[in-house]
Amino acid sequence: MLDKGKALYLKCAGCHGASAEKPALGKSLVIKGWSKEQIVSALEGYKNGTYGAVMKGVMKSQVSSMTKEDIEAVSAYIATF
Repeated sequence: MLDKGKALYLKCAGCHGASAEKPALGKSLVIKGWSKEQIVSALEGYKNGTYGAVMKGVMKSQVSSMTKEDIEAVSAYIATF
């Protein structure tokens, strides 16, 4: 699962940083240190439109094609930082 998550995270690193250490586009919360559950909740919320403020539109388009398995995998990987 972590290998898949690492591969998926490559698309995220441009905005969030190699180790999830940056606020995406200078506007979001830093996700480094978040639990897998927090990340899953945020990504699912972006996908269904129930989470997010200024980054809602950007993130919805990023997660729209992700499966539940993808969300679980990338969340598990991010939680290792």
